[in-house]
Amino acid sequence: MSISEKMKSVVSKAKGETKDQIGNAMDNTKMQAEGKKDKMKGDAQNAVGEARNKDKQNEK
Repeated sequence: MSISEKMKSVVSKAKGETKDQIGNAMDNTKMQAEGKKDKMKGDAQNAVGEARNKDKQNEK
């Protein structure tokens, strides 16, 4: 996984967690949903990066 892919994943997860927690504190379900979506986006970015790593390792 490249550094930029890892950073995108980490940023998406952090942004999502922040939105989720603020939404929870403010009883804002829309913000919570956006936060959960961002966290899932980060997980997906991470999975894609790891799959690319495995693919590159298998080519060697």
